[in-house]
Amino acid sequence: MTTPSRPSPAGPGTEQVTAPPPGCPAHDPSGFGAGGLRRLFGPEADQDLSGVYEKLRAEHGAVAPALLHNDVRVWAVLGHSENLHMVRTPSLYTRDSRQWSAVRDGTAGADHPLAPVFTWQPMCSFAEGAEHQRLRGAVTGAMAGLDHRGIRRHINRYSNKILNGVCETGRADLVGQFAEHLPMMVMLHILGMPEEYSERMVQAARDMIQGTTTAIASNEFVMEALTRLVARRRAQPEEDFASALIAQPEQLTDDEVAAHLRLVLIAAYEATANLIANVLRVVLTDPRFRARLSGGQMTVPEAVEQSLWDEPPFSAMVGYFAKQDTQLGGRRIKAGDGLLLGIAPGNVDPVVRPDLAANMQGNRSHLAFSGGPHECPGQDIGRAIADTGVDALLMRLPDVELAIDERELRWRSSIMSRHLVELPVYFGKRPPQDITATPRSHTPPPPRPWEVSSPLPQAFEPPPAPVPTDAPAPAATPTAPPDPGPAAVAPARRKGAWRRLLEWWRGH
Repeated sequence: MTTPSRPSPAGPGTEQVTAPPPGCPAHDPSGFGAGGLRRLFGPEADQDLSGVYEKLRAEHGAVAPALLHNDVRVWAVLGHSENLHMVRTPSLYTRDSRQWSAVRDGTAGADHPLAPVFTWQPMCSFAEGAEHQRLRGAVTGAMAGLDHRGIRRHINRYSNKILNGVCETGRADLVGQFAEHLPMMVMLHILGMPEEYSERMVQAARDMIQGTTTAIASNEFVMEALTRLVARRRAQPEEDFASALIAQPEQLTDDEVAAHLRLVLIAAYEATANLIANVLRVVLTDPRFRARLSGGQMTVPEAVEQSLWDEPPFSAMVGYFAKQDTQLGGRRIKAGDGLLLGIAPGNVDPVVRPDLAANMQGNRSHLAFSGGPHECPGQDIGRAIADTGVDALLMRLPDVELAIDERELRWRSSIMSRHLVELPVYFGKRPPQDITATPRSHTPPPPRPWEVSSPLPQAFEPPPAPVPTDAPAPAATPTAPPDPGPAAVAPARRKGAWRRLLEWWRGH
């Protein structure tokens, strides 16, 4: 199984942060900023952000000082228990970015590349107390009314639609043609705006959280589409999430409804697109992982859960903010300080995962969906899209193989996530399938080395006993005439119990 890597742990550094010595060849100047702090952006971070996190852990311990874009200071929370303490203690830490000193003094203003992520908006992820309960209650109430079985049928339908577009060519890019598009198709259908599906919507949803120069414009494009949807559903409700959110007894305003639709859309889309790509990459590059999956030792949901540990869809979240002076991980945190929720570094914390190769099957204590009052409310939707989509693809294309060397794969990284650029594959050409049908394989999977291919030996029959020469010949036994009816049909081989269970689990 492919596992994350980390350097050998070192003891925590001192409270005093010092800049690297001038001209030191061991330090890349582009990786450091004001005050000698490591940057979580720029060439070094773009190349290997997980490596930067591990350097911070070795130098400072579970909570380390670092820099965001424009050299805005933040505490990177790297420890698993420290992250959980932060998200589960609303009396000390808040998601309301208006309390961030960097927002108050303007260093993290509206033009900051990450402004679409941390700028306060009227939605539950930034609210606290009674207001948080009101807004969160509306979201969870609307989600409770979703038809999850119907959603899985739509995931199958959209999966078949995408795969029909590539199945006759024998080649595809599973990132650009599958992982990036399936979640957007499903989420726009759930929200009630399937007509808004386009390549522009897909790219805008990904761009707005990457900290690019066009992130603000992408955010405006998405919000304009959602605002139009709210106006339509106010006038004419339908059976979709937007209408259900508007109808909740909490009586959200139009701005609040649009903001929460954006929250659900972007969080579910980005997380699920990365999750699907990560699971498929491991299936295609790790023979042991694929053997366990195809051999029935691991289900697709279990494979997804393992990926949530090893490669969480969001590597970090910006952010949490200290309400008062406190301590975390041995560090003195001042009121107004910003803190980064370190999802990926927390998942590989040596305290909870001393052996990264260990199987985490059945363990859901990862940080992929955060925790506490602000735990992701749409995680079940994301899991359903990933589980059903990956299963549908592997059923349709059981012979799929990576078309390039694993070392040629490329990623695009940001503070928020690590995104696989492309996943080129090849497979046997096959005809399209009815998009409403359950995904099925048209060709058998390639034989495994351990399968028996030689014919079975003939059963041993003892020779007939010798007949004495003086014994009378036995009377001839009349033979029954041949049955003139149709030729007998050999009975079908009964499926094994495990195969029947898998087909039942997949809804076949």
